[in-house]
Amino acid sequence: MITTDILIIGAGPTGLFTVFEAGLLQLKCHLIDALPQAGGQCSEIYPKKPIYDIPGFPEILAGDLVSNLMEQIKSFQPGFTLGERAETIEKLDDDSFMVTTNKGTKHRAPVIAIAGGLGSFEPRKPLLDNLSFYEDNGVAYMIKDPEIYRDKKVIISGGGDSALDWSIFLADIASEVTLVHRRNEFRGALDSVEKVRLLKQEGKLQLITPAEIIALNGDQKLERVSIRKSDGDREEIIKEVDAFIPLFGLSPKLGPIGDWGLEIEKNAIKVDNTLDYQTNIPGIYAIGDVNTYPGKLKLILCGFHEATLMCQSAYKRIYPDKKYIMKYTTVGGVQGFDGTKKEAPKAVVKKIE
Repeated sequence: MITTDILIIGAGPTGLFTVFEAGLLQLKCHLIDALPQAGGQCSEIYPKKPIYDIPGFPEILAGDLVSNLMEQIKSFQPGFTLGERAETIEKLDDDSFMVTTNKGTKHRAPVIAIAGGLGSFEPRKPLLDNLSFYEDNGVAYMIKDPEIYRDKKVIISGGGDSALDWSIFLADIASEVTLVHRRNEFRGALDSVEKVRLLKQEGKLQLITPAEIIALNGDQKLERVSIRKSDGDREEIIKEVDAFIPLFGLSPKLGPIGDWGLEIEKNAIKVDNTLDYQTNIPGIYAIGDVNTYPGKLKLILCGFHEATLMCQSAYKRIYPDKKYIMKYTTVGGVQGFDGTKKEAPKAVVKKIE
């Protein structure tokens, strides 16, 4: 059986940063994740996708962000149970929790931090008759390595941030990028929409709206895509392509966590955001994209903030009789569990009395 101070369910960016904030309070962490490696979606789905809203980094690849977080928490020596899904939870007599994975691994901790992102998920697929035939033969639902599309003709379909961001990114890699959306308006960031329209004006990207993909064709692999305009005379356009990437988002599912007695709203866990992001079960917190509360924004940045406040509350739960004085790491540095000390400004550190 694995014992720890904070058991973190989900090893994405928010879960990893929780290790750092907990480590500053000298709390040990162990992480469970169904994926075979840490990093969550940033590692599994879009490691080469640039992220623009991490403070101090005008641009950073998702995979590099995960690498930096892993380096940041190394001295706090977190434990990992990877490739296993948190299946059941049991409240013990001493108010701690026992979490068992689908492979029977048992974990015990006084505090549970659910940082499972969107939970388990699968891509939303367009309704095309022969779509499955071309999967992995020209059709992909996520981009792990954009170099695959170098000097290729690519069609992206969708109207959200992922479709916009990848269209912008691949414009400098692919020989031809076409973005198709069923509406003239987009749901993504206004800055990204403006960049797409500018790339269109410069001839670096083709934008077809309002329109939708109606057919895929090719003998052994995808060779042509039929696009139907949704306005005017409903013109049909046939384009030769090497790849079709529908980016319609993910269908999230909480999985077994949804059966733990937590208060759920629209497939997310309700938390108290007035204090510490605790759920309706004392000792169980939810941070990052997996939670919901009034004004919630699903941003990595917000997950970092939630993790910070959650760790403060977790410390008080574990050590109700101890007091501590917060200090900046610029004063005391960061003391790891392995005896190392870094004199780098990172966040805040405490002195236990």
